[in-house]
Amino acid sequence: MSRSTTWALAALGGALIAAGACSQSGSPAPPPERDPDVADPGPGERDVIVHLFEWPWSSIAAECTDVLGPRGFGAVQVSPPQEHVVLPGRGFPWWQDYQPVSYQLTSRRGDRAAFAAMVDACHDAGVKVYVDAVLNHMAGGASAGAGSAGSSFSHYDYPAVPYVATDFHHCGRNASDDIQVWTSRAEVQTCELVDLADLATESDAVRDQLAGYLDDLISLGVDGFRIDAAKHMALDDLAAVFDRLADPPIVFSEVIEGGIGEISPVEYVATGDVTEFRYGDVVSSAFRGGQLADLEHLADDMALASADAIAFIDNHDTQRNGRAVLTYKDGAAYALAEAFLLAFPYGTPQVMSSFAFDGPDQGPPAGESGATTAVDCDDGWVCEHRVRTTANLVGFHDQVAGTELVDWWSNGSDQIAFGRGEAGFAVFNRGEAELVQVFATSMPAGVYCDVTGGELDGGACTGATVTVEDDGALEATVSPDSVLAIHTGARVESP
Repeated sequence: MSRSTTWALAALGGALIAAGACSQSGSPAPPPERDPDVADPGPGERDVIVHLFEWPWSSIAAECTDVLGPRGFGAVQVSPPQEHVVLPGRGFPWWQDYQPVSYQLTSRRGDRAAFAAMVDACHDAGVKVYVDAVLNHMAGGASAGAGSAGSSFSHYDYPAVPYVATDFHHCGRNASDDIQVWTSRAEVQTCELVDLADLATESDAVRDQLAGYLDDLISLGVDGFRIDAAKHMALDDLAAVFDRLADPPIVFSEVIEGGIGEISPVEYVATGDVTEFRYGDVVSSAFRGGQLADLEHLADDMALASADAIAFIDNHDTQRNGRAVLTYKDGAAYALAEAFLLAFPYGTPQVMSSFAFDGPDQGPPAGESGATTAVDCDDGWVCEHRVRTTANLVGFHDQVAGTELVDWWSNGSDQIAFGRGEAGFAVFNRGEAELVQVFATSMPAGVYCDVTGGELDGGACTGATVTVEDDGALEATVSPDSVLAIHTGARVESP
């Protein structure tokens, strides 16, 4: 959930192909010191995260085995696994999963056994599992009855945890107790986010329950957590929960940057990495408008330093609330922006993979009971991460890990090229005309697969090849709305 997640959001348009305004800019502020009880994944090989939004556990297990592991993805972010409200009268909307009822691992995506089997399968494939953890709140006032595991509940009463009314904030503001003044830290962190029962996270009893939930997931092998609505919890409260954990997990926090005087995402670097919402604004605007040349200095426009940022083009909230400048519905522009995310050296990349939707509340494909159906990348499931320019650029990202941006070239507007040390080189053409150019690169001489259209298989390329000369020169032809990418892990021949 996010500040802008409400029960009625704007719908989006466009179409998928087979293959906004920017926030305030400025240099990152010096980050706080990290909590030593929270692991830091850091940059490195196989760090790309894919968010398999609302996927059931059995489908994630199969995807880890068949696609994510072989393609080089480092981690999968999974939707909240705890018991949640069930809202058939609202058509089982996606956001019901973000209204916890208890910390039992029974959701519309599967039960505890299926969840544990998924974690094991992903680990066997070399893929970490990050859980979207809802710690700030429980259910909304309009929800009551029985949750996805059958537990009874009402707005401030959750016997299956247990939580009672005194375990929640009752801020006494704005008549409804809802947040209205976003520059008030007390209101943002003790009032209710769209009527969701706000947990008193300064309470030792609440902290113990939250830590118990996270420790239970860690005992099943979960590697880390995306902390939902983190800015709505005081930093000290989060740190106190993490201090209670038996093993330090990987943590990244959802902190949406607001205006002047609002809580900054930079604060939450102390607990781990943080979501960089500016990234999608800036990069998507460039690819939508075709103005790519300024992306050379992308890091200067971000709030967070690269080492602290989770970078993404869109996420499950921005897809639906109108903030995302590009989504899967925007075809080639979106595919190119996703490829840039994986090729350019900033942050830890997170790729979105979701289901098709016509309205902002629409839930995933499901049966009559609301249980999510198996994913087949058809019949309502989009599977953006399987588009070749995304799937194959994950390997590019892994190959060039730790290298710097070199050999930048642009035509001043809609065509750019850049290298990643001596390990890779990419060319993006968002223009209407074919790009034919000789590029100066730092690549070793040889014949390379263009991994955006093929891959190295048995020593041969399944798609087109290009040649880097002894002096590093690369003559390339790139069609409109296309990308070319080569790396040293896909060299067919060397001198």
